[in-house]
Amino acid sequence: MSPPAPSPTAPADPRVKRYLPWVVAIALFMEQLDSTIINTAVPSMAASLGVTPLSLKAVVTSYILSLAVGIPISGWMADRYGSRRVFSAAVALFTFSSVLCGLALNVPMLVAARILQGLGAAMMMPVGRLTIIRTFPKSELLVAMNFVVIPALIGPLLGPTVGGLIVHWLPWRAIFFINVPVGLVAQYLIHRHMPDYHGDASRPLDLVGLILFGSGAALLSWLLEIFGEHALDFTSGILLSGLAAALLLGYGWHAQRSPYPLLRLALFRIRTFRVSVVGGFITRLGIGGMPFMLPLLYQIGLGLPAWQSGLLIMPSAAAAMTMKLISTHLLARFGFRRVLVVNTVLIGLTIAAFSRVVPGTPTAAIVGLSLLQGLFNSLQFSSMNSMAYSDIRPEDSSMASSIASSMQQMSMSFGLACASLVVAAYLGEQPQTDRAAVISALHHTFLTMGALTILSSLSFWTLRPDDGENVSKGAGGEA
Repeated sequence: MSPPAPSPTAPADPRVKRYLPWVVAIALFMEQLDSTIINTAVPSMAASLGVTPLSLKAVVTSYILSLAVGIPISGWMADRYGSRRVFSAAVALFTFSSVLCGLALNVPMLVAARILQGLGAAMMMPVGRLTIIRTFPKSELLVAMNFVVIPALIGPLLGPTVGGLIVHWLPWRAIFFINVPVGLVAQYLIHRHMPDYHGDASRPLDLVGLILFGSGAALLSWLLEIFGEHALDFTSGILLSGLAAALLLGYGWHAQRSPYPLLRLALFRIRTFRVSVVGGFITRLGIGGMPFMLPLLYQIGLGLPAWQSGLLIMPSAAAAMTMKLISTHLLARFGFRRVLVVNTVLIGLTIAAFSRVVPGTPTAAIVGLSLLQGLFNSLQFSSMNSMAYSDIRPEDSSMASSIASSMQQMSMSFGLACASLVVAAYLGEQPQTDRAAVISALHHTFLTMGALTILSSLSFWTLRPDDGENVSKGAGGEA
């Protein structure tokens, strides 16, 4: 039987357009929440399994390594087997492996289950985004992306808080079991409302590219996790970083010579895609550290319990959902270039403003900062994610989605590691039990990461005023 022909055109069924963003958002929220929720439960898990908390580091890193390896092949999988089948299988694998995590009797079983869970998550992110891109015309893409971007914003922020509440009231295994009802609902919606797109099914899998890029990205992701814990000596860190760089450079050399590369780097010649992906990577270095720094500020610096810390983060999530109502109008009025430049500066100023939060700061002021953070971050991610595909041909959408998702995953690891290293540098030899020293180190880190974010706005100056108008003007006109 001949392979299905590529199907880049969007379906006309309005029901699909109405429900598809929610289908993808639910699945991605489950994945984004789970990626951070486990961190809070590590002490309870260690006590239950009879091991030290440090020995559970593999439970976290194994998930990240699976993402680094799995994301690059997601586009090929979707092209070969169809977007609905792959997305459904990804959600099923993620849900089933969550059950295995909750039933694990020892650390090796838990690590194995987390590897499977990471592979499921690796397919969900890019394939879900791919389906959105192929379903909606460019004039409606921004509105759809507004829904899909929310899980990426609130998941990492809510994860530690939700994990803390669950561990406080329930056994740690409940952290994984909560994915079951969400996964079942997602499966029902997938089979009712998700279209099935195929791409170039004849394209062979680039095994050499997968080995080079996958191993390089996995090693780099692992190193960033280790750096964040300061558990690697300088010489070993340099040598392993050099090896990761060599593997990734080797992939770049291979991709230029392969007729069917795993990730086609030629897409970076498209200005809107290049600026969105590379500029987004730089911007996320500052933004990515906030889920790490804010709990430290609230719980160690201000001495608040986990549940109060979570409540202070909630306004950011509410603001992110509110921004989707006005982002289309802002982009239609001012364009991607002006919005991204100005908004990146505002994000940097907001991050820096957290350096003024001290014991005794009015709660209203903290809530106000959280609201601003949610508004600006939501606008930033919606803009970058939608502009990235404004000039991408339908037949290149699966490749573009894989590249963007891979870069986004690495930028999140870079952001967390960067924030951790900066905090440690400012803290120096002072103990982490010294509240005044921790507050001072965090304040200087907020200023540093804020300045880095402001500088990252320069990456968006290379855009032309009319770049992405097929997305922004169309969205604004229909909003």
